[in-house]
Amino acid sequence: MVRWLDGESGTNKDVVISSRIRLARNIEGINFTHMMNDEESKNVIDMVKDAVSRQNVLSKEFEFFKLSDVDELNRKVLVEEHLISPALLNNTNNSAFLLSKDQKATIMINEEDHIRMQILLPGLSLEKGWDMCDKLDDALEESVEYGFDERLGYLTSCPTNIGTGLRASVMVHLPCLVLTKQANPIVQTLSQIGLTVRGLYGEGTNAMGNVFQISNQTTLGNTEEGIIKKLKRILLQIIEKEQEARKIILENREIEIEDKIWRSLGILKNARIMSSKEAMKLLSDVKLGIEMGIIKDMDHKNINELMIITQPASIQKEFNSLSSKERDIHRAQLIRDTIDN
Repeated sequence: MVRWLDGESGTNKDVVISSRIRLARNIEGINFTHMMNDEESKNVIDMVKDAVSRQNVLSKEFEFFKLSDVDELNRKVLVEEHLISPALLNNTNNSAFLLSKDQKATIMINEEDHIRMQILLPGLSLEKGWDMCDKLDDALEESVEYGFDERLGYLTSCPTNIGTGLRASVMVHLPCLVLTKQANPIVQTLSQIGLTVRGLYGEGTNAMGNVFQISNQTTLGNTEEGIIKKLKRILLQIIEKEQEARKIILENREIEIEDKIWRSLGILKNARIMSSKEAMKLLSDVKLGIEMGIIKDMDHKNINELMIITQPASIQKEFNSLSSKERDIHRAQLIRDTIDN
């Protein structure tokens, strides 16, 4: 089991896969990451590592990693499991991260900002995630002085993060809004009200398997609680629209949707070779079948996990295979074994 998926699923688990709270912080008196030299980068890593070690609870909870000490395959697996951001890989030689034992909390060092804390929880759990991230932020601030302006708030390398530095993000599964062609208009509307929609791994990635990440676009001029309240209010409306679309499809196109779902399950149970793109599409159908009550003897948690562990680097790590064809064969095997059990 991907560890952060374990435990309470939060609310609205029929549509929401995960909630993430991320805080961007920079250390007072030190250049932003893109302007730092090697010595400054090392100093930032040492300062954050020392700040964690000074906290009795945090020092026992977190493990420290220099990114240059992690091999390329495991770096990609960490991204696929959403434990670090793709952007952290852009600064491999001068970045590091601390990861909690339950993998629900990560402190990235020298990503776009000096410090990026993230809390990742299953289901709709924005308030709980904010409470955890706020406490982590307070603990680090006891040892590290953040760059802060009385008028602007927390200073960050990207203007869209200035203010609270908070990015709240929710990963949602919206197959019926896609099927009824409502997804694109909703995405366009969200961008007009200060929210942004991204793919599976954030900025610049595609929405595979009908999975979207919805987050706030700016942080200036609002409180952390206000940002979370607004995002949650709009998300609940999107969740309601997806649930309505599922109900209408089930009422008017029951045979067609059942055929689509059972065909997808049949392929997943019997295929001998499968690309990650095809797997995501079919897993999305089966996930929908579980959430609509059409498939009754499977757990959506297993499907959520398969969507993560069938990605290319995770398959390569699990089976130690190198070629694309070998990965496709092992992916099909892993899915068959998981679904049959």
